[in-house]
Amino acid sequence: QVQLVESGGGLVQAGGSLRLSCAASGRTFSNSVMGWFRQAPGKEREFVARINWSGVITYYADSAKGRFTISRDNAKNTVLLQMNSLKPEDTAVYFCAAAVGKLFAPRITDYNYWGQGTQVTVSS
Repeated sequence: QVQLVESGGGLVQAGGSLRLSCAASGRTFSNSVMGWFRQAPGKEREFVARINWSGVITYYADSAKGRFTISRDNAKNTVLLQMNSLKPEDTAVYFCAAAVGKLFAPRITDYNYWGQGTQVTVSS
């Protein structure tokens, strides 16, 4: 069982930065692919970034490349999403997710644990 709790969301002006944090409980964190997803009002949940168990391999959605950075600290059971140069279209609820026991997790259905989400609002 893995529990995920996101924090760090808020209101920021366009061009600003936020750092989202996801605290995980459970002994399976270190062997999980961790991902960040987001869901804007009226839209489907979409992939933002993911990181493999060691933190060496990362993958980003095109919308996040060059602006967002995902990282993890297995000793602290934490995964971070640093978001820079934020745009109004980044406004969404951001979710942390875990794909426990998987080496790769390219599909949203690979993720079997989800946090409750944290709201990010970017004003223009």
